[in-house]
Amino acid sequence: MRNYAGLEVELGPGTHVFVGANGQGKTNLVEAIVYLSTLSSHRVASDAPLIRHGAERAIIRADVVRDDRSLLVELELNGGRANRARINRNPVSRTREILGIVRTVVFAPEDLALVKGDPGDRRRFLDDLMVQRQPRMAGVRADFDRVLKQRNSLLKSAGSARRSSATEVDATLSVWDEQLANLGAEITVVRRDLVSSLRPLAGAAYAELVPGGDSIDLTYRSAVAEALDGDIDAIRVELLRLLAERRKDELDRGITLVGPHRDEVEISLGPAPLKGYASHGESWSAALALRLASYDLLTRESAAPILILDDVFAELDSNRRAHLAERVMGAPQVFVTAAVSGDVPPALQGRWYDVTAGAVTARE
Repeated sequence: MRNYAGLEVELGPGTHVFVGANGQGKTNLVEAIVYLSTLSSHRVASDAPLIRHGAERAIIRADVVRDDRSLLVELELNGGRANRARINRNPVSRTREILGIVRTVVFAPEDLALVKGDPGDRRRFLDDLMVQRQPRMAGVRADFDRVLKQRNSLLKSAGSARRSSATEVDATLSVWDEQLANLGAEITVVRRDLVSSLRPLAGAAYAELVPGGDSIDLTYRSAVAEALDGDIDAIRVELLRLLAERRKDELDRGITLVGPHRDEVEISLGPAPLKGYASHGESWSAALALRLASYDLLTRESAAPILILDDVFAELDSNRRAHLAERVMGAPQVFVTAAVSGDVPPALQGRWYDVTAGAVTARE
């Protein structure tokens, strides 16, 4: 994968620290673990950059031990063709069937987008965590994305069609409306429940990182009234009503204007929105608090996931480094990457590895 022609490394319990200059492959190693967990990279949007230049495919294979049970999970990434997966050497019909076998929470420099980026970055954060909690939601999200794409395609091409056959366009849109409302209502309910569960955990994690500072809070913003909360049938009906209400605007603009793909997670620091008001340090602490809250939530509901800290200590001041190190020391399995050894707090004990040109060597 990427710069590795082949690599086999045994990673047991405890903390593992991978040290290497930029471009040597330390992040590529943890990226492979993240991909097994989420079927996506935390660094790039497509699979093509994950395959080593000149190779036809990349293979990620892990022997995973959970609850005293060992599972061999394999994923084959094929450039330009469908990826394939196996569990205990047996092929599975869909790659998403491996979701839930490996669970990770990763914090990386890109996570600053969680607080400073577009709403899509925060929706993606929620959806990735949603799938880790409930792997079946990967199918719901994939179906929603497919319906949304088809509906948008119809809206874009509806200008001339509407003039010739408005009835036919409306009838076809109504079919897509039903599917979008059904899937969108389920996603909305699960996301709202997730935000509700994360809120106190994120607040507590931020207080640990920034003692005595303002508290952070999370609010899920949607066109669907908050009063409907977990009533999936009521949310479905409301989505259908809103779709009908915005039909003309959607046809004029050629895009779907109602649904969970338009929702937002609002993060506040004290009385003000975090975005645009927080300092750089406060933004980093808030992003880290969201990841630690994710870790706490998954640990509370099931077995602790793998915690991955990908080149983040270099971005934190000494106080935040110390707080983070203290926070993660007791985690069952932690992977840390760093460009230089001095970036990693001395309190974070474990096995150390040097990564050079795609070779991983354990320190004595």
